[in-house]
Amino acid sequence: MLPRVSGCVVAAAVLALATACSSSSADEQDAPPPSPSPSIVGADGGPVRPAEGTGTLGPGFVTPTAPPPPGGTMTPSPDSWSSVQVPDGYTAALLSTDDSPAARHLATAVKAWAAAHHVGLALVPAHDPGSYVAAIQKAIDLHPDLVISAGDALADPLALVTASWTQQKFLLLGAELAEPTYNVTAAVWKGTAARGGGSGSARADVSTFTVERARRALDAGVAAVLRGYAGYVVQVD
Repeated sequence: MLPRVSGCVVAAAVLALATACSSSSADEQDAPPPSPSPSIVGADGGPVRPAEGTGTLGPGFVTPTAPPPPGGTMTPSPDSWSSVQVPDGYTAALLSTDDSPAARHLATAVKAWAAAHHVGLALVPAHDPGSYVAAIQKAIDLHPDLVISAGDALADPLALVTASWTQQKFLLLGAELAEPTYNVTAAVWKGTAARGGGSGSARADVSTFTVERARRALDAGVAAVLRGYAGYVVQVD
């Protein structure tokens, strides 16, 4: 036979439980909301969105919560991009004047990079200054994952085009744009021209335009694009 419990005992227990629940609810309401995680913002003002299956950036490439302003310069630590992987099926179009030893070295670096990473590379020559814009448009019309421009000569024509094609990613190797948009990344080193084409060529130290240095800058620049940091100047040693 179950023991008899008086009504007073039951009432007291119910009252105690109700008081405890009320106190708990009040504590929850009074507690401050959890602090939001720091937002990682890219050059376009939105969240950084790395491409899937592209590995990781190493320490020293960029401070995620404090990247440079759009168009600003980041100086990654050496080899901090070495764990980034170019995804299968990646495609690129190479715009190159190929009309000087420096330009040829840059083009050679791009071709070596494409071969090493099994990138489908389309070559788009741009020898005639009068047809630079047409050559750029031809590269865009190929719908590659990345349009790569080698050298300073194409910088000014690119400035006329890139802002109209914000869904297309561009990477300038060995040059920068004076007013880049968030879809334009520059991969440079000490000795490359100042921002803007034409006038910058005379100030560039062409002796620094080696295949090895260009390849290192290209690896770092592509890593920035793949990991969501397009729209910056990536400067390597």
